[in-house]
Amino acid sequence: MATSNNPPPPHADVAAWARNLTNKYTECINSKRSDALAARARNLSLDSPSPSPSSSFADLKKSPENTHSGSSSTPRPSSSRGASSSSSSSPSHALRKSKSKYALSSSREPEVGPDGLPGYSARSTAKVPTPPSDSASIKFHAVLRQLSLVPQKYENPGLLDEALAMVPLARIYSEADEESQIMQVEAVSLGKEKAKWGYQDCVIMALLKWFKRDFFTFVGNPPCQRCYAERRPHDTHSIGSTHPTPEEKARGASRVELYQCKNEQCGNQERFARYSDVWTLMQERRGRCGEWANVFSMLCRAVGSKVRWVWNSEDHVFTEVFSVHANRWVHVDVCEEAFDQPRLYTEGWGKKIAYCIAFSHDGCADVTRRYVRNPRRHGLPRTKCPEEVLLFMLNDIRAKRREGLSPEDLRRLEKEDRDEEKELRAYEIKSMVADGLIEPRSSRKEGEKRPRQSGPVDWKRRRGEAEDQLPEQSPLESPDHRMEQDGH
Repeated sequence: MATSNNPPPPHADVAAWARNLTNKYTECINSKRSDALAARARNLSLDSPSPSPSSSFADLKKSPENTHSGSSSTPRPSSSRGASSSSSSSPSHALRKSKSKYALSSSREPEVGPDGLPGYSARSTAKVPTPPSDSASIKFHAVLRQLSLVPQKYENPGLLDEALAMVPLARIYSEADEESQIMQVEAVSLGKEKAKWGYQDCVIMALLKWFKRDFFTFVGNPPCQRCYAERRPHDTHSIGSTHPTPEEKARGASRVELYQCKNEQCGNQERFARYSDVWTLMQERRGRCGEWANVFSMLCRAVGSKVRWVWNSEDHVFTEVFSVHANRWVHVDVCEEAFDQPRLYTEGWGKKIAYCIAFSHDGCADVTRRYVRNPRRHGLPRTKCPEEVLLFMLNDIRAKRREGLSPEDLRRLEKEDRDEEKELRAYEIKSMVADGLIEPRSSRKEGEKRPRQSGPVDWKRRRGEAEDQLPEQSPLESPDHRMEQDGH
């Protein structure tokens, strides 16, 4: 039996040994990819008679620098100087010019896989995590790192106790218990094994209703307090923004919006400070979607649920709560009082989306596929960074958030990651079927696929029901194809 070159795992720290092997494998893949890219650059810069197999012929042909009048159809990279200077230039000089010519730009075209799907699609070409190298990618990495700090505030025990004290727990648990019993009775009456949602899910639904209707206030243009007190028209209009005062800054204000009363006889100005501190927001109890999602996520954590704070690149934030009963992450938008309605933004609001990134205290994930079920209709170009770089960023943040966790916790989180990927991939396949990119799998049972058995062959042939007249089975319905689609 062949022996493995890897040393046996130490009994002291198996997780560290496994991480070490994973890091070595990633380094090996990255070095191979770098060598391949360097070889491609050499082929292009040294005026080779034919491009590397991995180069795109169409891309070389489109480049004006690669068009040589009177030459053959095979494109050849050429310098901007004359022929004599090109022939006298050294190979190293040509290589340096080639690297600068093919460097990444901060303004990118949207990435599309070979099958025409967006770059984030799991069915596009397999991606290797790649560290950011250009300024735009490095800046986006810093933004994601900063956003990943938001859910860390929800783990403060003292803040959780203060948040829980603001919730009318008796009312919330009473409504949740009543709703849970109704769902259980409904499931039994329909012959189902379990209800659609569990008790903890009903707690979140009751909390959602209370928060929206009784606790927080949405602010568009803040009213003029002077006219409001005198019961006069109190509408205001925006006149810009200003820096927060020392007191506002101490309470966590990042900026302040200024509004002026529309009543010319009043002219009063109102300040609307945009706070990010959860404790301050629980005292203010007003704001827009950012403030709402921030406080509501904190309260969901306070009542014992796992939460994720979801950032959308089109200026929206909301919450995801993990349902133990359904074994998946559930969309919750407290501003809209929406529970498990992920297509609300694309199909309800008519919004197009590029990125939805979910952050929790122990991980992060690109959950765009949950909210963009039809990328061709509702997706926007993803130009913040290449998809391989985004994968590296998310892995980096996830690894930092999971440092020091026990092997049991790591295995649990990794299983949740795999289950979520299966869920997102199912959404993707369903979208491809709807777009006609693939045929749906047959829903017929094996017994329903047999030809007609009753009656003489001539009679069945006259009716078009003979076995040799049946349509051929689609290749997409074959067992081999189904196993391939399932990843076997």
